[in-house]
Amino acid sequence: MPDQHYDIIVIGSGPGGASLAQRLAPSGKRILMIERGDYLKRGIENWDAKTVFVDNAYLPNETWYDRGGNPFHPGLHYFVGGNSKMYGAALFRLRARDFEAVPHADGMSPAWPLSYADFEPYYTQAEQLFRVHGLRGEDPTEPPASAPYPFAPVSHEPRLQQLHEDFARQGVRPFHMPLGILLDERDGKVAPTSTCIRCAAFDGYPCLLNGKADAQVICVDPTLAAHANVSLLTNTCATRLQTDASGQRVSAVQVEREGRYEQYSADIVVVACGALSSALLLLRSANAQHPDGLANGSGMLGRNYMRHNQSVMMAVSRERNDTVFQKTLAVSDYYFGADDYPHPLGLIQMTGKSHADTLRGEALPGWLEWLPEFPFHDIAHHALDFWLSSEDLPRPENRVRLERDGRVVLELHANNLQAHERLKQKLKALVRGAGKHPFERRFEVGKDIPIGGTAHQAGTARFGRDPRSSVLDIHCKAHELDNLYLTDASFFVSIGAVNPTLTIIANALRVADHIKERLGVG
Repeated sequence: MPDQHYDIIVIGSGPGGASLAQRLAPSGKRILMIERGDYLKRGIENWDAKTVFVDNAYLPNETWYDRGGNPFHPGLHYFVGGNSKMYGAALFRLRARDFEAVPHADGMSPAWPLSYADFEPYYTQAEQLFRVHGLRGEDPTEPPASAPYPFAPVSHEPRLQQLHEDFARQGVRPFHMPLGILLDERDGKVAPTSTCIRCAAFDGYPCLLNGKADAQVICVDPTLAAHANVSLLTNTCATRLQTDASGQRVSAVQVEREGRYEQYSADIVVVACGALSSALLLLRSANAQHPDGLANGSGMLGRNYMRHNQSVMMAVSRERNDTVFQKTLAVSDYYFGADDYPHPLGLIQMTGKSHADTLRGEALPGWLEWLPEFPFHDIAHHALDFWLSSEDLPRPENRVRLERDGRVVLELHANNLQAHERLKQKLKALVRGAGKHPFERRFEVGKDIPIGGTAHQAGTARFGRDPRSSVLDIHCKAHELDNLYLTDASFFVSIGAVNPTLTIIANALRVADHIKERLGVG
């Protein structure tokens, strides 16, 4: 067993933990990364839709419960690189107004304790680190940026370029999605030496070629290769954080590894397990000084859970869609409202192509009887697929908690649904104007998206200046513990309507700079 004391322990190797460790590695401090999973095994099955979406081969065998006591399986991924091994690598900045108080039909989206200007330099650094491809000035709601994207946008294939033009003719301003991808294109064609080959297995799949800019590829592996002061324990689950007698410092990290319990200690402990798992770790760490969970004097730990109101919609027409890499186009014109609605609606973006295995068994709406009797693979060939995200508002009653018997309960009370329904209608109007016919479907066969879909989890340990209403201070250090930080999406005060990963990365870099200053290292 390695030496048990480190300068810094980072629990979790997803974007929040890995980005922080990568930033701190050149300091020379001894850093231990702890990951409950292993490296995701690379094999041709990584690209098999049935394996990924129907068999759910990469999800843990865990059962949680909703507020009615009904069991479900959470959409979590325990691998080196965390949930980013399966993410779609859409790396958007929150809009500048998202950091301010924004009124919605169901209430106010609260202001953050810091402004967009505080995050902007770190957004730029995060885009550079994660090799984001995009084009400044296309997105009508994009916030100010101090530098261009480091790489040119991923090109549209012909069918997507046609859709771009169809939408533009109707008055909206579609744009290339900002994507974290190891892709080298030349004149719209994949270069022979490109890691990414623009295959159909990108969004929601693990990348067999390591062409997706995930936390393992971008941060973990290069950091371990370059810095002997950084080490990684895999298949090691942090089960509890212990405090000293005062209750003001984390004194030990208890883990389960290879069937036995071990303890490690550090001057600074960073938790980055994902918003849900981080809150659960702190709740499980309750002790005499922190009877309701570690750092939970405000009672806010586990509360204010957000995950976006999300839908996948499919547009089907007689015209074939032979696009392979479909995740290149987005529409943000309705992000902060529309002519017929004063409140924010959200973001429309393309998602990965439908596959016959993900459609099989799903009920198709009766109005599709105009279609020939297509087999599922033919329906997929004629489909365009969209992902819609609208903001859900932070509510204390939306929470993750532990029962006395250790069962995990995720309580959700839906809000702001009117905005999401209106966003659906906007998309339907756009695709009908382009000659397509939209209908909804479930994204993953057999999954209850509102409760089991945890890809955009955020907000369970919000940061703020007032310890009475927040868990973390503005540096994402626990108000009540001097050496405990959180750097996943737990700290979010609101979630806007864009994918949260780039904000997680930017914040992790920001917190890392604070820790370097605290430790007196350059």
